Amino acid sequence: MKPYLPNIVGKTALLIFLCFTLVIPSYAQHLSFGKERVVVECGLNFGPTFFLGDLGGHRGKGTHFVKDLNLPLTKLMKGAFIAVYPNDWLGIRVAGQYTYVEGRDNIIDTKGEDELWRKQRNLDFRSDVWELYGAFEVYPTMLFNTDEDYDPIIRPYGFIGVGMFHFDPEGSLTDSRGNVTWHKLHPLKTEGQGMPEYPDKKPYSLTQMNIPMGFGARVKISPRVNTSLELLYRKTFTDYMDDVSTTYIDPNDFDRNLSQQDAAIARQIHDKTVGIITPGINRYEPGTQRGNSKNMDAYFSFVIKLGIQLGDVYDSRPDKVAKRQMRCPHFF
Repeated sequence: MKPYLPNIVGKTALLIFLCFTLVIPSYAQHLSFGKERVVVECGLNFGPTFFLGDLGGHRGKGTHFVKDLNLPLTKLMKGAFIAVYPNDWLGIRVAGQYTYVEGRDNIIDTKGEDELWRKQRNLDFRSDVWELYGAFEVYPTMLFNTDEDYDPIIRPYGFIGVGMFHFDPEGSLTDSRGNVTWHKLHPLKTEGQGMPEYPDKKPYSLTQMNIPMGFGARVKISPRVNTSLELLYRKTFTDYMDDVSTTYIDPNDFDRNLSQQDAAIARQIHDKTVGIITPGINRYEPGTQRGNSKNMDAYFSFVIKLGIQLGDVYDSRPDKVAKRQMRCPHFF
């Protein structure tokens, strides 16, 4: 994947957002879905993002979700969205977002033995993440409501969809003077991906699909303005967001498969072992476990959304019903 792809994705998402913002107000009043008036909303979203992968964690054996969150590595997600509401209980959302994820073994607390094996591994990574997704929102309190005058200020919802994201992990090297340099890990084939010596280790793609899902609550601030608080979790189908998944390889294989310059970097960056449990060790034997390939990487965000409704607005639920009943015959 060429390095300028994130810029193209970001500019395209921004262009789509601006086009909808400029064009939809002219047509929103003409949209209908059966007997319902379609509501169109656009806005911005942001919030803290957390990475769940092989690197970092807390005391004890690595597990799933919140137990192994490293709060000092919290990053900020930001983006924009467009949502269409054909009725009160269903929403269709398209969103484009950027965030940043990071993981480091040296941040692990060292009060037990299980986590010391990960700290001794001493690997790290960082990566920009660009994503674009679509999702369906379902509002259960509105779905099962039969009162036309029911118009609550707070509406809980759940959502699920499909998206694509682009990542490009980098790892660090520190020289004898303490200077830190960062290097892209994908071309270094740190676990032998794509090398003939390891036919079962295939190269991973930097652009992949994910499944965004979560739940939240939509709060009505005014007839035109809404805000939402939600948990946005992304299930991925890769274990290489942090470039760590399987086993260490023979460092001599780098010389046979990479340029001299890349091989020199790969030799250092694929195995940065420090002797914590086994003093004096600075490298693992080929075939030693490096990561856990049974669990895919994931990331999630706590999102604050601010949306502005386009087109007609109604001060109350009865006004909305009356407006619908007074439509011209061609809308039916």
